Amino acid sequence: MDKQTQDVLEILEQNAKATPEEISELTRIPPAEVREMIRTLEAAGVIRSYKTIVDWDLVEGPYVYAFVQLKVSLERGHGYQKLADRICKFTEVRSLRLLSGEDYDLEFMIQGKSMKDVAFFVADKIATLDQVQNTSTHFILKTYKEDGVIVEEKEEFKRLQVSP
Repeated sequence: MDKQTQDVLEILEQNAKATPEEISELTRIPPAEVREMIRTLEAAGVIRSYKTIVDWDLVEGPYVYAFVQLKVSLERGHGYQKLADRICKFTEVRSLRLLSGEDYDLEFMIQGKSMKDVAFFVADKIATLDQVQNTSTHFILKTYKEDGVIVEEKEEFKRLQVSP
């Protein structure tokens, strides 16, 4: 991948709303070339999607998130892929990753309406899968940074007034 393409991808990763004209100003690539480059990257599947990061806490979000880690037994001839394909089909699963290390093999983030919904999903839909040996669920209590974006505004330090 050439440097120009990498620069365009990095800009779009930071700001999916960046226009070809804005990207052109940052990279000195003509806007028409930027448009064509983006079209080509989308068609090739390099750019998979454009994303909005929502701070649901600010709008009294109706969602609970958790990370679920799985220890699995592999099915001969399929490795992790068959189980990963099955887990990916659940709409509640937001991301799924293969991990290195000894404790857990797979980790996914789940979105639910309540902690109870998440717990029942893991118990009913995931823990019952043949290859799953063990699960560990960690509820997300607060998000400080998401996909490189700080989602919490810091309050300015205010010194309390001291009375004489």
